Amino acid sequence: MNCAEQLVDLFGSQADVARAFRLDRAVVHNWVKTGYVPARWAGEVERITQGRISALEVINEASAKNPVRVKSRPEHHPFGLSESDPMSQYAPTKRIQSFHPPQRTLMGPGPTEIHPRVLTTMSQPAIGYLDPVFVEMMEELKSLLRYVYQTKNALTFPLSGPGSVGMEYCFVNMVSPGDKVIVCQNGVFGGRMLENAVRCGGVPVVVEDKWGEPVDPQKLEDALKKNRDAKVVGFVHAETSTGSSSDAKLLTQIAHKHGALVIVDAVTSLGGSPVKVDEWEIDAIYSASQKCLSCTPGLSPVSFSQRVVDHVKLRKDKIHSWFMDMNLLLGYWNATTRTYHHTAPTNSLFALHEALLLIREEGLENSWARHHRHHVALKAGLEAMGLRFLVKPEHQLPQMNAVLCPEGVNEEEVRRTLLNEFGLEIGAGLGPLKGKVWRFGLMGYSCRPDNVMLCLSALGSVLSDMGLAVHVGDAEAAAHGAYAQMHVKDAQRKKRAA
Repeated sequence: MNCAEQLVDLFGSQADVARAFRLDRAVVHNWVKTGYVPARWAGEVERITQGRISALEVINEASAKNPVRVKSRPEHHPFGLSESDPMSQYAPTKRIQSFHPPQRTLMGPGPTEIHPRVLTTMSQPAIGYLDPVFVEMMEELKSLLRYVYQTKNALTFPLSGPGSVGMEYCFVNMVSPGDKVIVCQNGVFGGRMLENAVRCGGVPVVVEDKWGEPVDPQKLEDALKKNRDAKVVGFVHAETSTGSSSDAKLLTQIAHKHGALVIVDAVTSLGGSPVKVDEWEIDAIYSASQKCLSCTPGLSPVSFSQRVVDHVKLRKDKIHSWFMDMNLLLGYWNATTRTYHHTAPTNSLFALHEALLLIREEGLENSWARHHRHHVALKAGLEAMGLRFLVKPEHQLPQMNAVLCPEGVNEEEVRRTLLNEFGLEIGAGLGPLKGKVWRFGLMGYSCRPDNVMLCLSALGSVLSDMGLAVHVGDAEAAAHGAYAQMHVKDAQRKKRAA
């Protein structure tokens, strides 16, 4: 039992420890979560516990858990190399040790915390990317991706690269020079779609909406009527920069009515809110491994309809990227014979396999419901502090919550304090929203009630210290009330169903 656990055992609860030390409960929660009490509290621990936990015990444990790192001084013979060794001139003068990242609670726009099962799976021995065992795992991985995408598309697989590679892969294969492309822009990532369309030689037509609002279906309809030769429509389903969700099903229907293919950005939505590729008849869609899938960054799951595959095969020009040429990757991800294309990131794919398996075990609809449930509680707590959301309720993403900073508050200082004092990361605003909003992520393994309560308690404590009229405890009470109401409704629903 570590010192933090001993304190809870002695006083009865984290709240009682906080009262004894005159601290916010979030501080004590963080001690328990990280597994040690910071060394600066050693004397107080010994005094308040009347010696039952000694100061030396606290210091020794804190030093082992979070060793003090002193900036290295240049050495005459770095790393034992002699001055006469010709390679010593290139050796770093700083003594470099193994890297051990601190324990963080990740509630920003990504990456998310990773489930221990996924971390364990990722650390397994590497095997060859054409090994029969690996090939079998790839087939399972594709079937799990079809499940989370709700599709039977044969060409559903993870690209080696982040979500940005998924975006570029779609555009580089589907847009030929001179093609007219309608891009819907209501945030940062719609702007990146526009950049991709231009770099592929496409002729872009922009449908623009205010940041924080969804893509307006009528504006898309009007743009397609004016540009009847448009071949592709690109839009972001869940805009990470604002926390706004657009109606992917309706936008796809409008594009198809005018004969255009669609490219959908589902980087933040996949696994956290409904994405139904077959039902919505989406042509091309991409996501990322580090958001609601809660895997390590660096993979981009994609899915393409047969209509897209046929479109790419009929192109007269060469795809303007060798690595992202769909025609070459078709053979690499083929179910029967594999042709060499590139060295797959095997251990990252192991991790994605496990992350998707966790979603399958939970149930996709249950995953969507979990994200919604904790969003409701977080929202109740934030609003109890007097904070307002950027996006209207009907368009809010449960997994990405953009909240307006109160007037007179230094939003950067709040984020810095949360990170330094509580080990809690939240996101900043981007583009025109820089300095105006915080982005609270509730994605994947980070989407848990303990994270919701820590976030509310820590944020309330920081804002209160800054002089805002925040009553510590009101936010947590509001969140608990929201959880209770949802629990009652769930129980009533199950009773009616029975």
